Formats: sequence, C-alpha cells, structure tokens
Amino acid sequence: MAIDNALRALDIDLPACPQTLVQLSLLMHDEDANLQSIGGLIETDMALASAVVRTVNSALFGLLRRVESVPEAVRYLGTREVAGLTFEIGLRGAFPPSPLLTALWARAGRRGLAMGRAAPTLDIDPWLAHTAGLFAESGQAALVGHDAPGYEALVATTPNPLVQLEAEAVTYGLNHAALGGALCQAWGLAGDVAASVRLRPMALRTLVAPEGDDFAAPWLTEPLSVQRLLALGAAVDAALEGQGEDMLARASATLGPLAGLDAALLHEAVAASVARLGDA
Repeated sequence: MAIDNALRALDIDLPACPQTLVQLSLLMHDEDANLQSIGGLIETDMALASAVVRTVNSALFGLLRRVESVPEAVRYLGTREVAGLTFEIGLRGAFPPSPLLTALWARAGRRGLAMGRAAPTLDIDPWLAHTAGLFAESGQAALVGHDAPGYEALVATTPNPLVQLEAEAVTYGLNHAALGGALCQAWGLAGDVAASVRLRPMALRTLVAPEGDDFAAPWLTEPLSVQRLLALGAAVDAALEGQGEDMLARASATLGPLAGLDAALLHEAVAASVARLGDA
C-alpha cells in the first residue's frame, strides 16, 4: 500500500525538552560536574525532585533504607542512575498519560537501568547506554500524543514489532523509530543515542533474519559505538521480555560479534544487570 503524500508531509509535534533536563544533559558531559552540582540542579524543580525521590524508594532500585533527598539518592546510586531517572520522569511528563504509555515507560526505565549497568563491562559509555535505553521507544509516545485512539488501535492489531513499524509508516508516513530519533535530536541528546534509536529496527531485523540473509546489514556501516548500543539494547530487550535464556543467548551470539563484542561477555553482563532490577 502506497503512503499518501499528505501523510508523508504530516507534521507531528515533538515536545520541547524541559529546561532542567537541558541543563542536566550539559552537566553530564562536564568533567567538572560533581554529585552536589547534579543533585542541586534536580532539586531546583520541586516536582521533579519529589518524583525522583519517590521512584528511588520503589522496588525497582531495591535500596535497603529509604532516602529522603536527591543528593542522598545520588550518593547511593551515583550520578548516572539518578540523572537517567530524572530524564525518564521528564520524558514521561512531556506526554499525556495513557495505559499504553504507562507500560512503555515501565519498560523504558528497566531497559535504561539494565543497559547502563551492563555498559562498563563492555567498554560502552554507561550514560549513552542508559539514555539510549530510555528513549528506545519514545517515538511511540509522540504518536500517542498525536493520535491516541488511532495509534492505540494500531498497536492492538499489530503485536509483531516489525509489522507494527510497517503499519506506522503506512498510517503516519514514518515509523516510531524515525520519530524517536528525531525526538532525541530535538532534545539535544548525543548523536550515538539518536542513531541507535532510529536504527533499532535494523538490529531487530538482523536478529530474526534467516541465517545468511544480510538485508539488515546497513546498521553495520554505523560507527562502532552505535553498533554496540544496538547490540546491547537488543540483548537487554531479549532478557527483559521474559523469553528465557535462549533468546538472550541468541541475541548475544548473533549481534555481539557483529558489533565487535564478545558474545559470552555480552550475555553475562546483560544477565547480571537484569538480575539486579527489582520487581517494580
């Protein structure tokens, strides 16, 4: 089915990045930033700070004692995890609530934490990995904001993720991966993060492609840093989807070596990081 020209030209509004997150992103790339500066910035937004403390005390993080402030949370979890959580809350607040997005944000939070925690073992930047995990499906949020009834119906009738991407392109003129990549750029995230979000379907196609089929190879022309974010993201998703060790093993063995990662090390790092997640 051809895509109507009017749909190709459809202007889907992307929300502006909250100012606190703009400043936080700059701090995360500042070598002189410290625990106090990052915690202090988050606390300038009372609603955001309250949400961060509340979430840090949830089962997802499994802390042995309750924290009472953002600086305390930073001391327990580190700057990267608290900054990532702040981005998650800011991203969630930029879109209208819906049951579809509630599930999406839950996946995003767990994926971001798991990717960030696994990254150091694999010589991947943990902040880039964490944000790539958070924003992986953010384009879906933009489509919900644009057309909630229509998009929720589309998702309900196309559970296969690759078929869903094709249906999005037919209906809206672009898929959620392309839209998510644009959102990352609009919010000033690193180019590697935007590329990994945009190219995520290519890694998925490689994972499900018959042996010897190289139609999804274009992602392998990207910088190695992007390839590794894609391989790590696919392995984490395989582990989080509850499909057992077989799917994680396949993702690690198929995508890891393509991205210059040791398959066994990728498998081990992802399994360990996912095991650390609480039952949130």
